[in-house]
Amino acid sequence: MLTDEKLIRLKDLQVKAGKSIRLKDYSTHYEGKTLNKQDSAQLLETGRKKLAQMQDKLYAHNQYSVLIIFQAMDAAGKDGAVKHIMSGFNPLGVKVYSFKAPNSQEMDHDYFWRHELALPARGEIAIHNRSHYENVLVTRVHPEYILKEQIPGIDSVKKIDNKFWTRRFKQIRRFEKNLADNGMLILKFFLHLSKKEQKKRFLERIDDASKNWKFSLADLAERQFWADYQMAYQEAISATSTDYAPWFIIPADDKWFARLAIASVIHHHFDQLYLSYPKVSKAQKAELQRAKQDLLDEKAGAGKKGKRRKS
Repeated sequence: MLTDEKLIRLKDLQVKAGKSIRLKDYSTHYEGKTLNKQDSAQLLETGRKKLAQMQDKLYAHNQYSVLIIFQAMDAAGKDGAVKHIMSGFNPLGVKVYSFKAPNSQEMDHDYFWRHELALPARGEIAIHNRSHYENVLVTRVHPEYILKEQIPGIDSVKKIDNKFWTRRFKQIRRFEKNLADNGMLILKFFLHLSKKEQKKRFLERIDDASKNWKFSLADLAERQFWADYQMAYQEAISATSTDYAPWFIIPADDKWFARLAIASVIHHHFDQLYLSYPKVSKAQKAELQRAKQDLLDEKAGAGKKGKRRKS
């Protein structure tokens, strides 16, 4: 079972609402002894099938929507997690968005705007590979980017102080609370990667011709701000993990465990929605039986009509 606490302690992954965390207190690799890479592959395959069944009910139920957010340092495995975990879903009901630096049109709106356009409808799942949290992460490390937003009263980096970030965290909580109150399940994953493992993966991307396209010199430049990003992440997660939109810190050094842990969290929270197919009334069941009989009669009638009389 994906939600078996003996395999993965989901409570250890979730950041409690109101808790101030330190990322160095969270391991970046799997420390348990009950799982291994080989067993996880079979568990993940079983999990994908279960998630597909739940997605079918989500669509038929047509009351909830699901927003899954992935945030992480470069090379933490966000793309791989999306590919391996979500492959069992029906693509008609799932939309994946990868957000890059905002363009000029997006900058002319508030920072939620482009993300609101990508929210899921009822019965649907949306996966945001990077999200509105970039506006308290990248901009926290590079506050000069905030000036491009043309916010009234914010005309210098000096005015982007702790009060500014506190207000922005409040805006995010309010934004997510409104979504949750209207039937959206929000699950936020931070893939916690070590600096050592990132270096290893960067080198693999450079040495492997098939992965060269994944590496950018900009990624290496951002690596120089590692400590600043760790601080930005832990403050953002501490300020915005709530009961209605929780954060989960996923050890990401072991890709196989990260993918299984994410699938387990999603499965557990899907389960809490108590999804079911719409109930059919007695009158509707009677109509279905009449329709069935009409179809059977139609087949029999067509067969009789199609017979030629022997001479």
